[in-house]
Amino acid sequence: MNNKQFLTELSGKCHLSPEQAAEQVQTLIGVMESVWNNGDSVSLSGFGVLEVKKKNERVSVNPVTGVRMLVPPKLVLTYKPSSLLKDKLK
Repeated sequence: MNNKQFLTELSGKCHLSPEQAAEQVQTLIGVMESVWNNGDSVSLSGFGVLEVKKKNERVSVNPVTGVRMLVPPKLVLTYKPSSLLKDKLK
């Protein structure tokens, strides 16, 4: 499902226009970004937990040339689905 299909489905279920649904999704994403920037996680009941974690720096090796390089630390977004969602997908 792409973004346009998602917004069409969401707008139909929420009785909104696709533009209003897109605005609501953008608002939700904006709130989540501000929470992550504060270092907190977002827990959605029945869906799961989204949080930002720090990946430590590491040494990587180019398999073709054998050159070793240092990969700097970075922040990554992680998702852990809830047990309710896992059960629904079985």
